[in-house]
Amino acid sequence: MTDKRDNRRSIKPRVGRLALIALVPAIALATACSSGDNSSGTSAEAPSSAFPDKPATGSPIKIGLINPEGGPAVSQPSNREAAAAVVQYANANLGGIAGHRVELVTCAAKEDPASNRDCANQMVEAKVSAVVVTTTAYGDAMVPVITGAGIPYLTPAGASAAEMTTPGAFALTGGFPGSLKSMAVYAAGKGYKKVTAFVTDSGTAPATTKTMGGAAFSAAGIDLQVVPIPLGTPDATPQVNSGISGNVGAIAVVGDATMCTSVVKALGALGATQDKMLIQPCLDPATVEAVGDAMNGAHVFTTADLVSNDPEAVLYRSVMKMYAPHTDLSGYTYIGYQGMLGLVRAAQGVTGDPNAAAISTAIKSAQNVPLPAGHGITFTCNGSTIAQLPSICSTQLVTVTVDDGKPTDPQITK
Repeated sequence: MTDKRDNRRSIKPRVGRLALIALVPAIALATACSSGDNSSGTSAEAPSSAFPDKPATGSPIKIGLINPEGGPAVSQPSNREAAAAVVQYANANLGGIAGHRVELVTCAAKEDPASNRDCANQMVEAKVSAVVVTTTAYGDAMVPVITGAGIPYLTPAGASAAEMTTPGAFALTGGFPGSLKSMAVYAAGKGYKKVTAFVTDSGTAPATTKTMGGAAFSAAGIDLQVVPIPLGTPDATPQVNSGISGNVGAIAVVGDATMCTSVVKALGALGATQDKMLIQPCLDPATVEAVGDAMNGAHVFTTADLVSNDPEAVLYRSVMKMYAPHTDLSGYTYIGYQGMLGLVRAAQGVTGDPNAAAISTAIKSAQNVPLPAGHGITFTCNGSTIAQLPSICSTQLVTVTVDDGKPTDPQITK
C-alpha cells in the first residue's frame, strides 16, 4: 500500500441513426504540442476534505487505460499522466473503487486500426474490470472487442458510432454531436441565420458535420455551410474569405490545433467580425500565441472548466499539483483525469466481486454523477439521455470565452 507521502512524490435537437454512419473522430483529437508545468493563474486550492487520507484496503481491481501515444500523427502522454494521477488520488483518498485498490493497466495506441485493436485485445487478455479510453479515432475498432468480452468501455467524449450506441459502452459527455448541438443553440440565441463551419478535410469529417450539424442547425432555424480545410494548410485565407461572405453571422472551427491556427489567423488578417465558435484544441497555447488578438472574444465549446474557482476546477488543479506536478495542463490533458475519475465516481456503488459485470451494473445504476472538472455538469448512463445514442450519458457542455488569450467565464450549455 502506498501512503500519501509516497503518492506526493510520484509523479440536443435529435440526431438520427443515419447520421452515425458518417461519424469520424479525426476532429476529436487535439495535438498537445505545448510544454510547461501545471501552474495556474488562480490560487485557490481544494480543501483538506477533498484529501481525506482514506486509503483503499480491499482486494485490487484492474482498470485498463488506452491512450494515443507514440503514433506518427498524434501522441498525448499527458492524458495518461492525468489518469495515473487520479488512480493515486483515489487509492489514497477515496478508498479506490468501493474500497478496492485500483491497479492501472495501460496500453499506448498508435491511432491506427491494428494498434488500437491490439490494445483492446490486451485489455481482454489482462481481464480488466473496465477500460477507460481517453480519446481516439478508432472507437469502432476497439468497442466490439472490449464490450464483446463483457468489459465496460468508458470514454469522456465518444465520437464513433460504436462508442455512442453499443451496450456496455459509456460516453460521459455528448462529444462531437453535443458540441454541434450546443453551437446551434448558442447561434440561435444570438439570432444568427447563417453559420459557416470550417472543418478539417480528413476522411468523412466534412460529410459528418454536414449531416449532424446540418440537422442541429436546421432545427434551430439556421443555414449551415461547411467549408473543408485540407490537412496541413498553412494559410487558409482563400477558404476563409469565401466562407465568411454572404451575411454569415458566426463561424465554427472543427479541427486540430494546427488547423485552428490557420483559420483563426486568416480571420484576423481579413478583419472578420463574425462570432467565433471553437472547440478545445483551439486553446492549445501554441495556437493562442500564434493568432494573438484574433482569438479574443471567441467562444470555446468544451467538456471541462479548468480555470475558474468552481470546486471541480479547483479539485482538478489540486489533484494534478499533488500527484502529477510536472504534467502540462494545457491541451487535452484533462481528458485522462475526466475519464478516470468519472469511472471511479460512477463505479463507487459496486458490490461484491468488482468484476466487469458488476462495474457495468454500477455505472448504469449511478444517477447524476458529478462530471470531473465539469462545472456542475452531471451524467447518468442508463441509456435515457438521447434515445438514438443510448451510450451518451450527458448532453451538457461548458462554454468559455477567450479574453486576452485565456478562457474565462465558463457557462453550462444544454
